[in-house]
Amino acid sequence: MTSELLINYRPYETRIALMENSLLVEFQLERGAKGSGLLGNVYKGNVIRVLPGLQAAFVDIGLDKAAFLYVDDVFDSEKEFSRLMGSQGGDGDDDNGGGDDLSDMAVDTTQMGGDREERAASQPIESLLSEGQDLLVQVSKEPIGQKGARVTTHISMPGRRLVLMSKVNHLGVSRRIEDEDERKRLREILESLPTDHGFIARTAADGATDFEIQAEASFLIQLWQKVQAEADELRSPCLVHRELDATLKAVRDLFTDRVDRLVIDDKAQFDKIRKFLSAFSPEQTPDVSLYDGAIPLFEAYNVETDLARALNKKVWLKSGGYVVIDSTEALTVIDVNTGRYVGRHNLEETILKTNLEAVREIAYQLRLRNIGGLIVIDFIDMDKEFNRERVSQAFKEVLRYDKGKTKVLPMSELGLIEMTRKRTRDNIDRLMRAPCFYCQGQGFLLSPVSVCHQAFRELEGAAQDYPGQALSLTVHSSIKALILDEGTALEDLERRLGRPITIKSDENMHTEAYVIEPSPSPGQPPAAPRPR
Repeated sequence: MTSELLINYRPYETRIALMENSLLVEFQLERGAKGSGLLGNVYKGNVIRVLPGLQAAFVDIGLDKAAFLYVDDVFDSEKEFSRLMGSQGGDGDDDNGGGDDLSDMAVDTTQMGGDREERAASQPIESLLSEGQDLLVQVSKEPIGQKGARVTTHISMPGRRLVLMSKVNHLGVSRRIEDEDERKRLREILESLPTDHGFIARTAADGATDFEIQAEASFLIQLWQKVQAEADELRSPCLVHRELDATLKAVRDLFTDRVDRLVIDDKAQFDKIRKFLSAFSPEQTPDVSLYDGAIPLFEAYNVETDLARALNKKVWLKSGGYVVIDSTEALTVIDVNTGRYVGRHNLEETILKTNLEAVREIAYQLRLRNIGGLIVIDFIDMDKEFNRERVSQAFKEVLRYDKGKTKVLPMSELGLIEMTRKRTRDNIDRLMRAPCFYCQGQGFLLSPVSVCHQAFRELEGAAQDYPGQALSLTVHSSIKALILDEGTALEDLERRLGRPITIKSDENMHTEAYVIEPSPSPGQPPAAPRPR
């Protein structure tokens, strides 16, 4: 499998695409807008409100909206460390405390004595925090929609090969390093580090020398000490430490030994990447190339086409079936349909084949679109329990390759699978689109016939407000055409109201809008219109 990391850099935005076999599998977008690119930043915040009922607190970190801090992200215990690292079963996600959903840090942990500070997991937040208190926090989830950022006091300093954990003295090795001898070697190196901080060896640590790992550990320790010293000098709320920009973060987290080459289309960023790699991974420097083709980078690699597909609600399967992906504020619903596929033998076989094909496409779309939160998948109903189990297991198998932490419940008898996927930033749909100003995000408009009938009902009410006066109705041109085509309805309304009604059109009007006003008699000023 060939893998390439493409970076399209412009001063106003950075777009990052991870390609596998010429297919876009992960996409990241960072723009200069306030609220983006916050993930991993460290702030000195001030607690402005403690919420015992929610076991959470609001923390002012200097942004437009206060950050949200759960009690689970305040206390420090072995159980909490295991939860953060995803080491309590399953594949886990690659959470580095900064919540980087593109990193590769699912880990096994090796305890090195007790935690530096251990609190009971049941301790209420009101006994841990008080209003007006200053504390150091790290953004673990960027603002999404109307929600503010989520923060944690479990601050981590990610490097290329290691991640320093400031609040625990555990050691871990990425599960993606499968060779047991290499895992043992890395543990021994971590155990020899002269520090009481916790460390995780990332996938990029595979094959690194003792000196490289020790040097990076020393760098991260000094970085953390610098952060602490600066926090002591600054007044809250303020930014204490800024994470790497999108370009270098992608190099650090995505440009692993599994990626064949990195291609970027900006000379200054190209030089910056090579300088970064020469310090942390010089052997990869030759694998970085500058793109200067006449065709834009993302067009040359067909990324734009893949992105366009990722914005469609309907995704076609090769067999002729399709899946529909629809997101709301609370959850994402995915519906599987046979579409044009009619099968060859019997209905159950046709449905099974469509569902199995949909499994692979859905897993791919979850990763590509960065869909998170609660997800409900409606597979086509299958009569045989064996087939339902087969589809369910196939889905869990393909999710193993997803870096986002997932939890999947068994398929119900109705063919529904409920799951969750960790979300740390907006998905592609929220990043690249805004709700339709025309329908206000509803996705539907009143039908022309409904608009006509509604306008007629309001005309009857207006007749009471303007007794004896002729009336005029101004509507969109398409609505006027419909009213005139249904002339009998207008004639009946004029007969019942006992007055003429003039129909006018305005191309600039919303199709659901209309204005009712009286037609003034000669010598009279016009009355106020009745818009709707």
